[in-house]
Amino acid sequence: MSMINYASREINCKLVYYGPGLGGKTTNLEHVYQKVSPDTRGKMVSLATETERTLFFDFLPVDLGTIRGFKTRFHLYTVPGQVYYNASRKLILKGVDGVVFVADSQIERMEANIESMQNLYDNMAQYGYDLTKIPFLIQYNKRDLPNAAPIKDLQAALNPGWPVEDPAKQKAMPDPYHPGELLVRQVDGQWVERAPYFESVAITGEGVFDTLKAVAKLVLKTLS
Repeated sequence: MSMINYASREINCKLVYYGPGLGGKTTNLEHVYQKVSPDTRGKMVSLATETERTLFFDFLPVDLGTIRGFKTRFHLYTVPGQVYYNASRKLILKGVDGVVFVADSQIERMEANIESMQNLYDNMAQYGYDLTKIPFLIQYNKRDLPNAAPIKDLQAALNPGWPVEDPAKQKAMPDPYHPGELLVRQVDGQWVERAPYFESVAITGEGVFDTLKAVAKLVLKTLS
C-alpha cells in the first residue's frame, strides 16, 4: 500500500493497469508518459515479453494538491496480458493502491476480458485484498472500432455489481461521470454497487487522462 517518504515529503501510491493482452494498457501509459512534464516524471522502465511489454514509471502531478503537507507521487504499472505470465501479474499487484481494468471493447475479445477480470479477482484475493473495497474502475477501450460491443453488454459481463452489505450504503448513488446512471442501485431487491467506468480510444488519448484522474482521486480519498 502507499509508502511515505518523509525526506522528500511525498506519499508514494501504486496504480496498476490490468486487462487482457493487447487491450490498451501499454498505450495508456505511453500516452500519459508523453504528456506529463519531463520535470515531474521518472524514467520509464520497459520489460519486454514475446508479445507485449510491461511498463513502469512514476510521476508527481502538480494539480492534485497536498495531503497534510505531503505531495503524492503515483507509480504506474501495466501487467502482461497473457495467462502464462500470471506470476508476474501477481507480483506487480503486491502493494497496489488502485486498479484500472482496461477492457478490449471488441466483441470477439469478450471472453478474454472475462477471463482476465476473474484472474484479477483471484490474484487480489491471494494477497487478501478486496477489489470491492479499494479504488477500482474500468476503462472500455477501442470504442472507435466498428466491432465494439455496446456498453450495456460490457457492463453486464464485466461490471454487473457486487452486493452492498453495509446498511448505511444501501441507497441510490449517482454516477458522477454518467448523468442518469447509478453506481449503487437495487436489482431484484438486492443493493449492488458497480465500479465507475470510462470509455476510451487510448491510441488517440481519448479518455486516458479522465481514467487516470478518476482513479487518482479515489486513491487520494482513501488517504485523506
